[in-house]
Amino acid sequence: MKHPFILILLVIAVHICSAQQTFKKTLKLMGSRFDITVVAKDSLEGDKFITMGINEIKRIENLISSWDENSQTSKINRNSGIKPVEVDLELFQFIERSIAISQLTDGAFDISYASMDKIWKFDGSMKEMPTKDQIKASIDKVGFKNIILDKSKNTVFLKLKGMKIGFGAIGKGYAADKAKELLISKGVTAGIINASGDMNTWGKQPNGKEWKVAITNPLNKNKAFALLPINNSAVVTSGDYEKFVNFNGVRYSHIIDPRTGYPANGIISVTVFAPKAELADALATSVFVMGKDTGLDRINQLPNIECIIIDDKGNIIKSKNIEIENHD
Repeated sequence: MKHPFILILLVIAVHICSAQQTFKKTLKLMGSRFDITVVAKDSLEGDKFITMGINEIKRIENLISSWDENSQTSKINRNSGIKPVEVDLELFQFIERSIAISQLTDGAFDISYASMDKIWKFDGSMKEMPTKDQIKASIDKVGFKNIILDKSKNTVFLKLKGMKIGFGAIGKGYAADKAKELLISKGVTAGIINASGDMNTWGKQPNGKEWKVAITNPLNKNKAFALLPINNSAVVTSGDYEKFVNFNGVRYSHIIDPRTGYPANGIISVTVFAPKAELADALATSVFVMGKDTGLDRINQLPNIECIIIDDKGNIIKSKNIEIENHD
């Protein structure tokens, strides 16, 4: 689950000494809060650009939604174990990239997590842990290796009957990327797409300064511990500090390892910086699942990717190339 208040966006709208200003709109898209900020010469142009961004996000939602029974994703799911489904090249390539991230993270990220039985409850109703057999059975139909792609026909086939795919851990990031890409192509010089904490930026503020993001420790939300510039890149935070359960002194996150069926533990927040929100989105979830040691090691091997991890003791761990500007 992405939490926008981990990322306190410092947007300064300059109305004096600048021909350009920032314009922002907040609305619900893809079941989540989106904040779209653009730099434009006046409100008419600003509104026009924001509407373009909204329409692009809606287009992506219609393509990838597993809730909309008319979407191509739903058609893939309905035909699991039955037959391959031909899809648009855009969706095919999106699924292809998702599988590549699964391979990169040893299955910690897996779009077939949607097949998982919902045996864990994070609404306060759980009084005891599920049994080992229940947990094992819950992931029977999960496994990215059972997603079969045919490039020659643009078809997707889920091998197991009842298997499903879903893009909850990558979809909003992709939508933010596509909205940014479209707006740049239409001449928008700078802006931010914030999809419930999946943030994608480009250009600079009207005063010439870079966009900045303040990162807070969820165990001490009253002050930010870091202020970082984000220049034509994406930043995504995943957190478990609202949805978790405690059993036998162990804190279990609502983010579940698709390989084992057990919730992730040991981490309460992961912030990932990457060139694209799609990748940052998927990696933030993956680091949660892999744990701080394996997750940090994997991030350190990837070019142009950085992360900040906060563990359940409140310790702050960062990847090797990140530079934090202290913010008291």
